[in-house]
This record gives sequence, C-alpha cells and structure tokens, in this order.
Amino acid sequence: MRTRRLLSLVLRSATAATLAAAGYIHAVLYVDEYRFVHVIGPLFLLQASASFALAALLLVGTPPLLLRVAVAGVAAGALAGFAASRTVGVFGFTEHGLRPAPQAALSLVAETGTLVLLALWQITAPGRGRAITPPRGAPAWNRAGTPPR
Repeated sequence: MRTRRLLSLVLRSATAATLAAAGYIHAVLYVDEYRFVHVIGPLFLLQASASFALAALLLVGTPPLLLRVAVAGVAAGALAGFAASRTVGVFGFTEHGLRPAPQAALSLVAETGTLVLLALWQITAPGRGRAITPPRGAPAWNRAGTPPR
C-alpha cells in the first residue's frame, strides 16, 4: 500500500514536471518567435499559462479526475496543434518538419511524456481496481452477490 502511494506521488510529480517543461517551451517560443504572429502568438501564451497553472495544481495534492482530464486536454491539444500546423495549417499558419529546432522536438517529447505519465498514474492510483473484501468474521458472499444461507 505504501509503495503504491509513493509511486502515485512520483508519477504525479513527474507529470507536473513534463507539463511545466512543455509550458516553458511554449513561453520561450512565444517570446522569441511567435509573439507577433496573429492568433498563433496568443495561443502559445495561453498554452504556456495553462500548462504552468495545471502543473502547480497537480503538486498541491491528489487532484480530482476533472483536473487530470484538463491536463490530458492541454497536452493532447498541443500535440493536435503541432500536427495541424504541419499538415493543414492553423489560422493560415504552417510549418514544416521539426522547426524551430530543438524546441519542436522537446515539446513533442514533453507533451507525449505528460500523456504517458498521466495514463500510468491513473492506472496505478491507490484505491483503484481493488476487490472489496468483507471484514473478518463476516460471512463470505457468493458470486451472485447474495450472502450464504
């Protein structure tokens, strides 16, 4: 039991770290390159702000499911925006390959890492997926869910 709680803490902290790293990359890209790009620039700033805020909330304590869904949404949204900007374009803006280098590759790694860690954390969270056992001395229940006679 204690091992599961420690694992949950490590996964929660690692998820927050990868999310904050993705936010930092987006903040740097906003300041250095995308600040003056119409619509895209503010979206980079929004992505950075949301990533930092959610990473901080993850560290406060065991977050509710809604917060974890928001974290997954931010990471998946960034990956979707990355893919769209390299294929169909986003608001008329397109890029090619892993440019700007190395931020594009680092962002992909951080956001994918966030999703993987979040999934592992959800799977291994304490109190999930355990069978309910009757207290000692209580009658055992059969498979149909009724007590023995």
